[in-house]
Amino acid sequence: MNTFQLEEHPHQLLNILTGEWVLVSPHRTKRPWQGKVEKVNKDPLPEYDTACYLCPGNPRMGGTLNPDYSEPFAFTNDFGALMPDTPAGEEITDQLLQARGVKGVCRVVCFSPRHDLTLPLLEVEDIRKVIGLWEAEYRQLSADSSIKYIQIFENKGDIMGCSNPHPHSQIWATSDVPAELMKETSHQKKYYEATGKSLLQSYVTQELDKQERVVEENGHFVALVPFWAVWPFETMIISKRHVPDMTGFSEEEKQSLADILKRLAIKYDNLFETSFPYSAGMHQAPVNDGAHPEWHWHMHFYPPLLRSASVKKFMVGYEMLASPQRDITPEWAAKKLQSLPDVHYSLQKVVSVEKR
Repeated sequence: MNTFQLEEHPHQLLNILTGEWVLVSPHRTKRPWQGKVEKVNKDPLPEYDTACYLCPGNPRMGGTLNPDYSEPFAFTNDFGALMPDTPAGEEITDQLLQARGVKGVCRVVCFSPRHDLTLPLLEVEDIRKVIGLWEAEYRQLSADSSIKYIQIFENKGDIMGCSNPHPHSQIWATSDVPAELMKETSHQKKYYEATGKSLLQSYVTQELDKQERVVEENGHFVALVPFWAVWPFETMIISKRHVPDMTGFSEEEKQSLADILKRLAIKYDNLFETSFPYSAGMHQAPVNDGAHPEWHWHMHFYPPLLRSASVKKFMVGYEMLASPQRDITPEWAAKKLQSLPDVHYSLQKVVSVEKR
């Protein structure tokens, strides 16, 4: 009789933050791939692009002229998905058809004036400046009592729907708490009320003890492939200290966050020697919603690439209709990422020549 083994047999893994299950099918990694292959653009970007509406001094799509900025720069999205002056109101028909107004603010944060410098290519001190601007924006937006949640995120690469290659992130501040955050709040609160501890602090303690899914670590943060990962090379950065949102980080912690962001981003780019696409975002406590001592800051990275720079993981069929599913195990993905060099692939040849 066969003995059940996670690395060989189909199984489900529980996402402790949302309560949802993920189907893992490790035996499927042996199947050949005859599906869609994405085009990979490896043309280097210029330092400055006259046609880019995010570069310093250039006009944006709405006609506003960017200042000649030299450090991270934030502005209100000219075509934001939310508007601050949406009137309050709702429409309900027989309790079945329900609609309600939502208001908010959408901001854009350019990482630097350079059109060609993504996070893995920025210096740690420059990433630290981006973190400082994220925090300043978070504080300013949370001062509006109508705002209940602030989502800081980055879509990297055209395969993830990024409409402009100039490295930037977005901040959406909304008058409601989105569904994904409601799930994470509920499960963290349930654990906190039962144990008096942070759910993710207990989880990180286990991961550090096992060392099976840890990719990078420094004094204040851990980058790991979560036990319940859906995307092939999905990761999370989690603060070692129980902090509900980024305003609670010390200066040393913010420096450590910049360090681990760069290190993880370099690993990603080195995986397939390409500017690695992903959607990434911080999850932190709701604002203007009372105390949330259960909340523990973390940052999700959801990259779509599966087997190479040109093969994407699709969420279709069973995954859309029933349950998320993955083939490679989280442990395999973590070992693969962990084994990669700490020097960006575009600089490795330079380093090699300098050593000769």
